[in-house]
Amino acid sequence: MRLLNSSRLMKLLGLIAGVAVLDIVILSPGLLGVEIGGGSPLETASGVTLLVISFLVLLYGSYALLFKPPVLAPVKNMKSHEDYIAALNHYRNAKGLKKDIALALDQLDRIEKKKTTLSDVLGQRFDQAELSYKKFHSVIDAVEQLFYLNIRGILNKLSVFDASEFSTFTSEKKLTQFSNKLVQEKTALNNEYLASVTGYLGANEEILLKLDKLLLEISQLDSTDYQNIEDMPCMKEMDALIKQTKFYKQ
Repeated sequence: MRLLNSSRLMKLLGLIAGVAVLDIVILSPGLLGVEIGGGSPLETASGVTLLVISFLVLLYGSYALLFKPPVLAPVKNMKSHEDYIAALNHYRNAKGLKKDIALALDQLDRIEKKKTTLSDVLGQRFDQAELSYKKFHSVIDAVEQLFYLNIRGILNKLSVFDASEFSTFTSEKKLTQFSNKLVQEKTALNNEYLASVTGYLGANEEILLKLDKLLLEISQLDSTDYQNIEDMPCMKEMDALIKQTKFYKQ
């Protein structure tokens, strides 16, 4: 469970520290004069009220930071790697889709690692000002964009489809209330949604495989004679994938 990322942890620690400092300042003898049990009834009541409010603030703040789902940004506004992770985590317990969401999160983790490895290998073999370096990077960046487009596709499907609703619909008690035709159409629609999510995952798995193959081909450049980078088999495959995707987007 990714209930607490580094940002939320820092906010929670800051909340605890802020409440503690406030209580110490107000309740410390000689500062503001508020004392529990040793002064006037008003001071005691004020001190107790402060502690109760502090407890409630910490309780609600802990809930909001630890368990309350974050407000999701619209898919079209997502830009960073972390945005996509947060969005997928929102659906990680969706009934019937847990394995798919887990795989999508794993793919996000793997593409970041592959990008880092490819960048390191390219930096060792080429100067960043070289045309070869730029060609490799442009193709890798384009394929990465396709990867995130597929993640967006998954998130768009998840935002309009509720798998738990279908499970409720197909319960034994519910099925007796509807005609066979309606049940068949509902089932076909559900299967279509699931198939589309599986399709996006498969496309991203193919991208990850091509990046692995590219890494292998780059590591073999010393022993393989390619006059042009474009002649490398994996570069051809990725270029075809990019052009094909552009064709279907039109």
